[in-house]
Amino acid sequence: MAATEFGAQPFDVEGARTTLFSALLAAVARHGRAKIALEDPERQPISFGRLVLGAFVLGRKLAAQTQPGEKVGLLLPNMQGMAVTLFGLSAYGRVPALLNFTAGTKNLKAACEVAPLSTIVTSRRFIDQAKLDEAIEAIGQGRRVIYLEDVRKELTSLDKALGALASLVPGLIHRRYAAAPDDPAVVLFTSGTEGKPKGVVLSHANLVSNARQVFQHAQGAISERDIFMNPLPAFHSFGLTAGMLVPLLHGMKVVLYPSPLHYKQVPRLIAETGATFLLATDTFLQGYARAAGEGDLKSVRYVVAGAERVKPETRALWQPYGTTILEGYGCTECAPVLAVNTPSAMREGTVGRLLPGITARLEPVEGIQEGGRLMVKGPNVMLGYLNADSPGTLAPPEGGWHDTGDIVAIGDGFVSIRGRARRFAKLGGEMVSLAAVESMISGLWPGFNHVVVALPDLRKGEQLVLVTEKPDGDKKALQDEAKLQGFPELWMPKALLVTRAIPVLGNGKIDYGATRELAITMRPLL
Repeated sequence: MAATEFGAQPFDVEGARTTLFSALLAAVARHGRAKIALEDPERQPISFGRLVLGAFVLGRKLAAQTQPGEKVGLLLPNMQGMAVTLFGLSAYGRVPALLNFTAGTKNLKAACEVAPLSTIVTSRRFIDQAKLDEAIEAIGQGRRVIYLEDVRKELTSLDKALGALASLVPGLIHRRYAAAPDDPAVVLFTSGTEGKPKGVVLSHANLVSNARQVFQHAQGAISERDIFMNPLPAFHSFGLTAGMLVPLLHGMKVVLYPSPLHYKQVPRLIAETGATFLLATDTFLQGYARAAGEGDLKSVRYVVAGAERVKPETRALWQPYGTTILEGYGCTECAPVLAVNTPSAMREGTVGRLLPGITARLEPVEGIQEGGRLMVKGPNVMLGYLNADSPGTLAPPEGGWHDTGDIVAIGDGFVSIRGRARRFAKLGGEMVSLAAVESMISGLWPGFNHVVVALPDLRKGEQLVLVTEKPDGDKKALQDEAKLQGFPELWMPKALLVTRAIPVLGNGKIDYGATRELAITMRPLL
Protein backbone atom coordinates (compact mmCIF):
# COMPACT_ATOMS: atom_id res chain seq x y z
CA MET A 1 0.00 0.00 0.00
CA ALA A 2 1.54 3.32 -1.10
CA ALA A 3 1.91 6.46 0.96
CA THR A 4 -0.49 9.33 0.32
CA GLU A 5 0.94 12.84 0.00
CA PHE A 6 -0.91 16.12 0.56
CA GLY A 7 0.60 19.23 -1.01
CA ALA A 8 1.23 22.46 0.86
CA GLN A 9 -0.93 25.56 0.63
CA PRO A 10 0.99 28.69 -0.52
CA PHE A 11 3.23 30.35 2.05
CA ASP A 12 5.95 33.02 1.77
CA VAL A 13 8.87 30.90 2.99
CA GLU A 14 11.52 33.45 2.05
CA GLY A 15 9.65 36.24 3.81
CA ALA A 16 9.89 34.30 7.08
CA ARG A 17 13.62 33.70 6.77
CA THR A 18 14.71 36.15 9.43
CA THR A 19 15.86 36.06 13.04
CA LEU A 20 13.48 36.08 15.97
CA PHE A 21 14.68 39.47 17.19
CA SER A 22 14.54 40.97 13.69
CA ALA A 23 10.92 39.79 13.44
CA LEU A 24 10.20 41.55 16.75
CA LEU A 25 11.83 44.74 15.48
CA ALA A 26 9.69 44.57 12.32
CA ALA A 27 6.56 44.31 14.51
CA VAL A 28 7.69 47.33 16.55
CA ALA A 29 8.30 49.36 13.39
CA ARG A 30 4.85 48.48 12.06
CA HIS A 31 2.76 48.82 15.22
CA GLY A 32 4.68 51.45 17.20
CA ARG A 33 6.99 51.53 20.21
CA ALA A 34 4.26 52.86 22.50
CA LYS A 35 1.86 49.97 22.03
CA ILE A 36 1.61 47.61 25.03
CA ALA A 37 3.33 44.29 24.39
CA LEU A 38 3.34 42.41 27.68
CA GLU A 39 1.49 42.23 30.97
CA ASP A 40 1.50 39.74 33.83
CA PRO A 41 -0.10 39.36 37.29
CA GLU A 42 2.03 42.18 38.69
CA ARG A 43 0.00 44.52 36.42
CA GLN A 44 2.91 46.68 35.26
CA PRO A 45 2.59 46.38 31.47
CA ILE A 46 5.52 47.16 29.19
CA SER A 47 5.40 48.56 25.68
CA PHE A 48 7.06 47.15 22.60
CA GLY A 49 9.67 49.89 22.90
CA ARG A 50 10.47 48.96 26.50
CA LEU A 51 10.61 45.27 25.56
CA VAL A 52 13.32 46.07 23.01
CA LEU A 53 15.12 48.35 25.48
CA GLY A 54 15.00 45.73 28.23
CA ALA A 55 16.23 43.04 25.84
CA PHE A 56 19.25 45.15 24.88
CA VAL A 57 20.14 46.07 28.47
CA LEU A 58 19.75 42.57 29.89
CA GLY A 59 21.06 40.82 26.79
CA ARG A 60 24.28 42.83 26.83
CA LYS A 61 24.96 41.87 30.47
CA LEU A 62 24.27 38.18 29.80
CA ALA A 63 26.36 38.27 26.62
CA ALA A 64 29.35 39.41 28.69
CA GLN A 65 29.20 36.10 30.62
CA THR A 66 28.47 33.77 27.68
CA GLN A 67 29.78 32.97 24.20
CA PRO A 68 28.19 33.68 20.80
CA GLY A 69 26.02 30.73 19.81
CA GLU A 70 26.13 29.29 23.35
CA LYS A 71 23.06 27.44 24.60
CA VAL A 72 21.96 29.15 27.82
CA GLY A 73 19.49 27.41 30.15
CA LEU A 74 16.43 29.42 31.17
CA LEU A 75 14.71 28.32 34.38
CA LEU A 76 12.05 31.02 34.63
CA PRO A 77 8.27 31.28 35.04
CA ASN A 78 5.90 32.59 32.37
CA MET A 79 6.27 36.25 33.31
CA GLN A 80 7.53 39.41 31.62
CA GLY A 81 11.07 38.77 32.85
CA MET A 82 11.17 35.47 30.98
CA ALA A 83 10.16 37.13 27.69
CA VAL A 84 12.68 39.95 28.11
CA THR A 85 15.45 37.44 28.91
CA LEU A 86 14.58 35.26 25.93
CA PHE A 87 14.65 38.18 23.49
CA GLY A 88 17.76 39.60 25.17
CA LEU A 89 19.70 36.39 24.61
CA SER A 90 18.39 36.19 21.05
CA ALA A 91 19.39 39.78 20.30
CA TYR A 92 23.02 38.94 21.09
CA GLY A 93 23.16 35.62 19.27
CA ARG A 94 22.76 33.30 22.26
CA VAL A 95 20.42 30.27 22.21
CA PRO A 96 17.88 30.00 25.06
CA ALA A 97 17.35 26.41 26.23
CA LEU A 98 14.00 26.45 28.03
CA LEU A 99 14.06 24.08 31.00
CA ASN A 100 10.90 22.35 32.19
CA PHE A 101 10.97 23.02 35.95
CA THR A 102 7.99 20.68 36.48
CA ALA A 103 9.81 17.67 35.02
CA GLY A 104 11.64 16.64 38.19
CA THR A 105 15.32 16.82 39.09
CA LYS A 106 16.24 13.70 37.11
CA ASN A 107 14.91 15.08 33.83
CA LEU A 108 16.32 18.56 34.47
CA LYS A 109 19.79 17.10 34.94
CA ALA A 110 19.42 15.02 31.78
CA ALA A 111 18.31 18.09 29.80
CA CYS A 112 21.33 20.09 30.99
CA GLU A 113 23.60 17.27 29.88
CA VAL A 114 22.09 16.63 26.46
CA ALA A 115 22.27 20.31 25.39
CA PRO A 116 24.90 20.59 26.95
CA LEU A 117 24.57 23.67 29.18
CA SER A 118 27.27 25.48 31.11
CA THR A 119 25.16 28.52 32.11
CA ILE A 120 21.68 28.73 33.66
CA VAL A 121 19.69 31.94 34.10
CA THR A 122 17.06 31.94 36.81
CA SER A 123 15.55 34.03 39.61
CA ARG A 124 15.99 33.67 43.37
CA ARG A 125 12.40 34.73 43.95
CA PHE A 126 11.17 32.05 41.55
CA ILE A 127 13.39 29.34 43.05
CA ASP A 128 12.03 30.18 46.52
CA GLN A 129 8.37 30.37 45.49
CA ALA A 130 8.48 27.19 43.38
CA LYS A 131 10.53 25.33 46.02
CA LEU A 132 13.22 24.42 43.50
CA ASP A 133 16.18 24.72 45.87
CA GLU A 134 17.15 21.05 45.53
CA ALA A 135 16.74 21.12 41.75
CA ILE A 136 18.90 24.22 41.23
CA GLU A 137 21.54 22.78 43.55
CA ALA A 138 21.59 19.56 41.52
CA ILE A 139 21.74 21.12 38.05
CA GLY A 140 23.99 23.97 39.19
CA GLN A 141 26.88 21.65 39.98
CA GLY A 142 29.67 22.41 37.52
CA ARG A 143 27.62 25.18 35.87
CA ARG A 144 27.39 28.94 36.24
CA VAL A 145 24.04 30.02 37.71
CA ILE A 146 23.08 33.64 36.98
CA TYR A 147 20.29 35.17 39.05
CA LEU A 148 18.37 38.02 37.42
CA GLU A 149 18.18 39.86 40.74
CA ASP A 150 22.01 40.03 40.80
CA VAL A 151 22.13 41.27 37.20
CA ARG A 152 19.67 44.06 38.00
CA LYS A 153 21.71 45.15 41.04
CA GLU A 154 24.82 45.39 38.89
CA LEU A 155 23.20 47.60 36.23
CA THR A 156 24.88 51.00 36.02
CA SER A 157 23.78 54.28 34.47
CA LEU A 158 26.17 53.49 31.62
CA ASP A 159 24.48 50.12 31.00
CA LYS A 160 21.09 51.81 30.80
CA ALA A 161 22.41 54.58 28.55
CA LEU A 162 24.00 52.07 26.17
CA GLY A 163 20.75 50.11 26.10
CA ALA A 164 18.80 53.26 25.29
CA LEU A 165 21.19 54.08 22.43
CA ALA A 166 20.92 50.53 21.10
CA SER A 167 17.13 50.72 21.14
CA LEU A 168 17.32 53.84 18.94
CA VAL A 169 19.21 51.93 16.23
CA PRO A 170 18.15 48.36 17.08
CA GLY A 171 18.66 46.87 13.64
CA LEU A 172 22.24 48.09 13.46
CA ILE A 173 23.15 46.67 16.88
CA HIS A 174 21.36 43.37 16.31
CA ARG A 175 23.04 42.81 12.93
CA ARG A 176 26.41 42.96 14.65
CA TYR A 177 25.58 39.99 16.89
CA ALA A 178 22.77 38.26 15.01
CA ALA A 179 22.73 34.63 14.01
CA ALA A 180 21.55 33.49 10.58
CA PRO A 181 17.89 32.51 10.03
CA ASP A 182 18.82 28.83 9.85
CA ASP A 183 20.92 28.92 13.03
CA PRO A 184 19.51 27.55 16.32
CA ALA A 185 17.10 29.95 18.04
CA VAL A 186 15.88 27.86 20.98
CA VAL A 187 16.21 24.40 22.47
CA LEU A 188 13.12 22.73 23.91
CA PHE A 189 13.02 19.36 25.61
CA THR A 190 10.65 16.48 25.05
CA SER A 191 10.68 12.97 26.51
CA GLY A 192 12.54 10.29 24.60
CA THR A 193 11.38 6.71 24.12
CA GLU A 194 13.35 5.59 27.15
CA GLY A 195 12.42 8.61 29.24
CA LYS A 196 15.60 10.63 28.60
CA PRO A 197 14.71 14.15 27.47
CA LYS A 198 15.43 14.82 23.82
CA GLY A 199 16.67 18.27 22.90
CA VAL A 200 14.65 19.73 20.03
CA VAL A 201 16.57 22.46 18.22
CA LEU A 202 14.40 25.01 16.43
CA SER A 203 15.90 27.64 14.15
CA HIS A 204 14.94 31.29 13.92
CA ALA A 205 13.23 30.58 10.59
CA ASN A 206 11.32 27.65 12.17
CA LEU A 207 9.81 29.88 14.86
CA VAL A 208 9.12 32.92 12.69
CA SER A 209 7.63 30.71 9.97
CA ASN A 210 5.28 28.96 12.37
CA ALA A 211 4.13 32.24 13.91
CA ARG A 212 3.38 33.61 10.44
CA GLN A 213 1.80 30.36 9.24
CA VAL A 214 -0.66 30.53 12.15
CA PHE A 215 -1.45 34.18 11.50
CA GLN A 216 -2.01 33.60 7.78
CA HIS A 217 -4.14 30.52 8.49
CA ALA A 218 -6.33 32.45 10.95
CA GLN A 219 -6.72 35.64 8.90
CA GLY A 220 -9.98 37.34 9.70
CA ALA A 221 -10.15 35.78 13.17
CA ILE A 222 -7.34 37.73 14.85
CA SER A 223 -6.12 41.31 14.58
CA GLU A 224 -3.73 43.67 16.33
CA ARG A 225 -6.60 44.71 18.62
CA ASP A 226 -6.77 41.27 20.21
CA ILE A 227 -5.33 40.48 23.64
CA PHE A 228 -3.85 37.00 24.19
CA MET A 229 -4.08 35.35 27.60
CA ASN A 230 -1.27 32.81 27.86
CA PRO A 231 -0.97 30.78 31.09
CA LEU A 232 1.07 28.06 29.33
CA PRO A 233 4.80 27.86 30.13
CA ALA A 234 7.32 28.83 27.47
CA PHE A 235 9.17 25.52 27.89
CA HIS A 236 6.19 24.00 26.03
CA SER A 237 6.30 24.99 22.37
CA PHE A 238 2.54 25.66 22.37
CA GLY A 239 3.03 28.31 25.03
CA LEU A 240 6.16 29.73 23.38
CA THR A 241 5.00 30.03 19.77
CA ALA A 242 1.20 30.13 19.81
CA GLY A 243 0.94 31.90 23.15
CA MET A 244 3.76 34.44 22.87
CA LEU A 245 5.40 34.70 19.44
CA VAL A 246 2.23 34.70 17.31
CA PRO A 247 0.76 37.74 19.10
CA LEU A 248 4.02 39.64 19.72
CA LEU A 249 5.31 39.31 16.16
CA HIS A 250 1.98 40.64 14.89
CA GLY A 251 1.62 43.61 17.22
CA MET A 252 -0.76 42.12 19.78
CA LYS A 253 -0.65 42.34 23.55
CA VAL A 254 0.14 39.19 25.53
CA VAL A 255 -0.89 38.63 29.14
CA LEU A 256 1.43 36.06 30.71
CA TYR A 257 0.59 33.97 33.77
CA PRO A 258 3.04 31.64 35.55
CA SER A 259 0.84 28.57 36.08
CA PRO A 260 -2.12 27.15 34.15
CA LEU A 261 -3.19 25.32 37.31
CA HIS A 262 -4.46 28.44 39.10
CA TYR A 263 -8.07 27.95 38.10
CA LYS A 264 -9.50 30.95 39.97
CA GLN A 265 -6.71 33.43 39.27
CA VAL A 266 -6.53 32.94 35.49
CA PRO A 267 -10.23 33.82 34.86
CA ARG A 268 -9.89 36.79 37.21
CA LEU A 269 -6.92 38.13 35.22
CA ILE A 270 -8.81 37.54 31.98
CA ALA A 271 -11.59 39.77 33.30
CA GLU A 272 -9.19 42.47 34.50
CA THR A 273 -7.27 42.64 31.20
CA GLY A 274 -10.20 42.04 28.81
CA ALA A 275 -8.40 39.18 27.08
CA THR A 276 -10.06 38.05 23.84
CA PHE A 277 -7.97 34.94 23.09
CA LEU A 278 -7.05 32.14 25.50
CA LEU A 279 -4.46 29.40 24.99
CA ALA A 280 -5.11 26.23 26.99
CA THR A 281 -5.59 22.47 27.07
CA ASP A 282 -8.86 20.65 27.68
CA THR A 283 -7.97 19.90 31.32
CA PHE A 284 -7.29 23.56 32.06
CA LEU A 285 -10.37 24.77 30.17
CA GLN A 286 -12.61 22.66 32.40
CA GLY A 287 -10.90 24.06 35.49
CA TYR A 288 -11.30 27.69 34.38
CA ALA A 289 -14.97 27.33 33.41
CA ARG A 290 -15.84 25.73 36.75
CA ALA A 291 -13.89 28.18 38.94
CA ALA A 292 -14.64 31.43 37.09
CA GLY A 293 -16.63 34.14 38.75
CA GLU A 294 -19.67 35.63 37.06
CA GLY A 295 -18.57 37.54 33.97
CA ASP A 296 -14.88 36.61 34.28
CA LEU A 297 -14.74 34.90 30.89
CA LYS A 298 -17.17 37.03 28.89
CA SER A 299 -14.41 38.86 26.94
CA VAL A 300 -12.95 35.64 25.50
CA ARG A 301 -14.01 35.30 21.85
CA TYR A 302 -11.83 32.34 21.01
CA VAL A 303 -10.00 29.58 22.83
CA VAL A 304 -7.19 27.82 20.99
CA ALA A 305 -6.92 24.34 22.51
CA GLY A 306 -4.14 21.86 21.92
CA ALA A 307 -2.14 19.01 23.47
CA GLU A 308 -5.23 16.84 24.12
CA ARG A 309 -8.68 16.24 22.67
CA VAL A 310 -11.41 18.69 23.68
CA LYS A 311 -14.26 16.79 25.32
CA PRO A 312 -17.95 17.53 24.66
CA GLU A 313 -18.47 18.42 28.33
CA THR A 314 -15.74 21.07 28.03
CA ARG A 315 -17.52 22.70 25.12
CA ALA A 316 -20.75 22.59 27.12
CA LEU A 317 -19.08 24.38 30.05
CA TRP A 318 -17.92 27.22 27.77
CA GLN A 319 -21.09 27.47 25.70
CA PRO A 320 -22.80 30.01 28.02
CA TYR A 321 -19.95 32.47 27.41
CA GLY A 322 -20.43 32.39 23.65
CA THR A 323 -16.77 31.42 23.25
CA THR A 324 -15.67 29.45 20.19
CA ILE A 325 -13.18 26.68 20.99
CA LEU A 326 -10.73 26.12 18.12
CA GLU A 327 -9.03 22.75 18.43
CA GLY A 328 -5.55 22.38 16.96
CA TYR A 329 -2.66 19.96 16.72
CA GLY A 330 1.11 20.11 16.66
CA CYS A 331 4.35 18.79 18.07
CA THR A 332 7.47 20.37 19.53
CA GLU A 333 9.53 19.29 16.53
CA CYS A 334 7.34 21.44 14.26
CA ALA A 335 7.58 24.63 16.33
CA PRO A 336 4.77 23.34 17.06
CA VAL A 337 1.53 24.09 15.17
CA LEU A 338 0.63 21.82 12.27
CA ALA A 339 -3.14 22.23 12.00
CA VAL A 340 -5.92 24.18 13.65
CA ASN A 341 -9.61 24.85 13.15
CA THR A 342 -10.58 28.43 12.35
CA PRO A 343 -13.95 30.21 12.58
CA SER A 344 -14.25 30.08 8.77
CA ALA A 345 -13.05 26.47 8.41
CA MET A 346 -14.08 24.33 11.36
CA ARG A 347 -15.15 20.71 11.54
CA GLU A 348 -16.10 18.89 14.73
CA GLY A 349 -13.98 15.85 15.55
CA THR A 350 -10.95 17.23 13.70
CA VAL A 351 -7.99 19.44 14.55
CA GLY A 352 -8.53 21.59 11.47
CA ARG A 353 -6.65 21.93 8.21
CA LEU A 354 -2.88 21.90 7.85
CA LEU A 355 -1.21 25.30 7.99
CA PRO A 356 0.10 26.95 4.81
CA GLY A 357 3.54 25.73 3.77
CA ILE A 358 3.19 22.25 5.32
CA THR A 359 3.35 19.13 3.14
CA ALA A 360 1.98 15.93 4.68
CA ARG A 361 2.51 12.28 3.87
CA LEU A 362 0.53 9.39 5.34
CA GLU A 363 2.52 6.17 5.58
CA PRO A 364 0.46 2.95 5.66
CA VAL A 365 0.18 1.25 9.06
CA GLU A 366 -0.71 -2.41 9.38
CA GLY A 367 -4.18 -2.81 10.84
CA ILE A 368 -5.18 0.81 10.11
CA GLN A 369 -7.79 0.97 7.37
CA GLU A 370 -8.32 4.74 7.29
CA GLY A 371 -5.38 7.11 7.44
CA GLY A 372 -1.77 6.41 8.29
CA ARG A 373 1.34 7.52 10.14
CA LEU A 374 1.77 11.26 9.66
CA MET A 375 5.02 12.58 8.20
CA VAL A 376 5.37 16.35 7.69
CA LYS A 377 7.73 18.70 5.90
CA GLY A 378 7.83 22.49 5.94
CA PRO A 379 9.71 25.63 7.02
CA ASN A 380 8.67 25.03 10.64
CA VAL A 381 10.20 21.53 10.91
CA MET A 382 13.10 21.47 13.40
CA LEU A 383 16.81 21.51 12.66
CA GLY A 384 17.01 18.22 14.54
CA TYR A 385 17.40 16.39 17.82
CA LEU A 386 20.34 16.74 20.17
CA ASN A 387 21.86 13.31 20.64
CA ALA A 388 21.83 12.10 24.26
CA ASP A 389 24.68 9.67 23.52
CA SER A 390 26.81 12.46 22.05
CA PRO A 391 25.85 15.74 23.80
CA GLY A 392 25.73 18.71 21.48
CA THR A 393 25.53 16.60 18.32
CA LEU A 394 22.57 17.38 16.08
CA ALA A 395 20.61 14.65 14.25
CA PRO A 396 18.53 16.33 11.49
CA PRO A 397 15.24 14.88 10.23
CA GLU A 398 15.87 12.61 7.25
CA GLY A 399 15.16 14.45 4.02
CA GLY A 400 13.51 17.23 6.02
CA TRP A 401 10.56 14.96 6.93
CA HIS A 402 9.48 14.65 10.56
CA ASP A 403 7.74 11.47 11.69
CA THR A 404 5.10 12.64 14.16
CA GLY A 405 4.41 9.10 15.37
CA ASP A 406 0.69 9.87 15.20
CA ILE A 407 -1.92 7.98 13.22
CA VAL A 408 -4.21 10.42 11.41
CA ALA A 409 -6.77 10.59 8.62
CA ILE A 410 -7.14 13.55 6.27
CA GLY A 411 -10.48 14.22 4.58
CA ASP A 412 -11.38 17.36 2.64
CA GLY A 413 -8.18 18.84 4.09
CA PHE A 414 -9.25 18.34 7.70
CA VAL A 415 -6.99 16.28 9.97
CA SER A 416 -8.48 13.71 12.37
CA ILE A 417 -6.26 12.15 15.04
CA ARG A 418 -6.77 8.40 15.29
CA GLY A 419 -4.15 7.55 17.88
CA ARG A 420 -0.48 7.64 18.80
CA ALA A 421 1.94 5.08 17.49
CA ARG A 422 4.59 5.71 20.11
CA ARG A 423 4.26 4.54 23.66
CA PHE A 424 3.58 7.89 25.22
CA ALA A 425 0.69 9.24 27.22
CA LYS A 426 -0.57 12.81 27.40
CA LEU A 427 -1.64 13.83 30.88
CA GLY A 428 -2.92 17.38 31.23
CA GLY A 429 -0.91 18.29 28.14
CA GLU A 430 2.31 16.68 29.42
CA MET A 431 3.97 13.91 27.42
CA VAL A 432 4.89 10.93 29.61
CA SER A 433 7.13 8.07 28.50
CA LEU A 434 5.59 4.75 29.53
CA ALA A 435 8.93 3.00 28.97
CA ALA A 436 10.68 5.31 31.43
CA VAL A 437 8.14 4.57 34.16
CA GLU A 438 8.44 0.85 33.47
CA SER A 439 12.23 1.05 33.70
CA MET A 440 12.00 2.66 37.14
CA ILE A 441 9.53 -0.02 38.32
CA SER A 442 11.74 -2.84 37.00
CA GLY A 443 14.61 -1.46 39.05
CA LEU A 444 12.46 -1.50 42.16
CA TRP A 445 10.90 -4.92 41.53
CA PRO A 446 13.28 -6.94 39.34
CA GLY A 447 12.37 -10.42 38.19
CA PHE A 448 8.79 -9.57 37.23
CA ASN A 449 7.18 -8.18 34.09
CA HIS A 450 5.63 -4.73 34.39
CA VAL A 451 3.68 -2.78 31.78
CA VAL A 452 2.32 0.74 32.15
CA VAL A 453 -0.70 1.54 30.00
CA ALA A 454 -2.65 4.74 29.44
CA LEU A 455 -6.40 4.36 29.88
CA PRO A 456 -9.14 6.94 29.23
CA ASP A 457 -9.92 9.25 32.12
CA LEU A 458 -12.96 11.53 32.12
CA ARG A 459 -11.17 14.32 33.98
CA LYS A 460 -7.62 14.32 32.59
CA GLY A 461 -8.04 12.55 29.28
CA GLU A 462 -5.78 9.66 30.25
CA GLN A 463 -4.49 8.00 33.40
CA LEU A 464 -1.56 5.63 33.89
CA VAL A 465 -2.24 2.13 35.19
CA LEU A 466 0.44 -0.39 36.10
CA VAL A 467 -0.15 -4.02 35.13
CA THR A 468 2.34 -6.12 37.08
CA GLU A 469 3.16 -9.74 37.80
CA LYS A 470 4.46 -8.89 41.28
CA PRO A 471 1.80 -10.33 43.62
CA ASP A 472 2.54 -8.00 46.54
CA GLY A 473 3.20 -4.80 44.60
CA ASP A 474 2.76 -1.83 46.90
CA LYS A 475 1.79 1.61 45.63
CA LYS A 476 3.49 3.40 48.55
CA ALA A 477 6.81 1.68 47.80
CA LEU A 478 6.45 2.71 44.16
CA GLN A 479 5.79 6.33 45.07
CA ASP A 480 8.80 6.41 47.42
CA GLU A 481 11.10 4.98 44.72
CA ALA A 482 9.82 7.45 42.15
CA LYS A 483 10.47 10.38 44.47
CA LEU A 484 13.95 9.05 45.25
CA GLN A 485 14.79 8.93 41.54
CA GLY A 486 13.39 12.39 40.85
CA PHE A 487 10.32 11.35 38.86
CA PRO A 488 7.46 13.90 38.87
CA GLU A 489 4.20 12.90 40.54
CA LEU A 490 2.42 13.19 37.18
CA TRP A 491 4.32 10.12 35.96
CA MET A 492 3.05 7.84 38.70
CA PRO A 493 0.47 5.12 37.89
CA LYS A 494 -2.83 5.87 39.60
CA ALA A 495 -3.62 2.17 40.06
CA LEU A 496 -1.88 -1.22 40.24
CA LEU A 497 -3.43 -4.28 38.62
CA VAL A 498 -1.86 -7.65 39.47
CA THR A 499 -2.00 -10.49 36.97
CA ARG A 500 -0.45 -13.96 36.91
CA ALA A 501 1.08 -13.43 33.45
CA ILE A 502 1.39 -10.41 31.21
CA PRO A 503 0.51 -11.31 27.59
CA VAL A 504 3.45 -11.88 25.22
CA LEU A 505 3.74 -12.22 21.45
CA GLY A 506 5.00 -15.27 19.64
CA ASN A 507 8.50 -13.80 19.53
CA GLY A 508 8.54 -13.44 23.31
CA LYS A 509 8.04 -9.66 23.35
CA ILE A 510 5.37 -7.99 25.46
CA ASP A 511 2.01 -7.74 23.69
CA TYR A 512 1.17 -4.16 24.63
CA GLY A 513 -2.19 -4.18 22.85
CA ALA A 514 -3.37 -7.27 24.70
CA THR A 515 -2.03 -5.92 27.99
CA ARG A 516 -4.01 -2.73 27.53
CA GLU A 517 -7.17 -4.76 26.83
CA LEU A 518 -6.46 -6.79 29.98
CA ALA A 519 -6.19 -3.56 31.99
CA ILE A 520 -9.50 -2.33 30.59
CA THR A 521 -11.12 -5.62 31.62
CA MET A 522 -9.63 -5.50 35.12
CA ARG A 523 -10.19 -1.80 35.81
CA PRO A 524 -13.81 -2.19 37.01
CA LEU A 525 -12.35 -4.20 39.89
CA LEU A 526 -10.49 -1.11 41.21
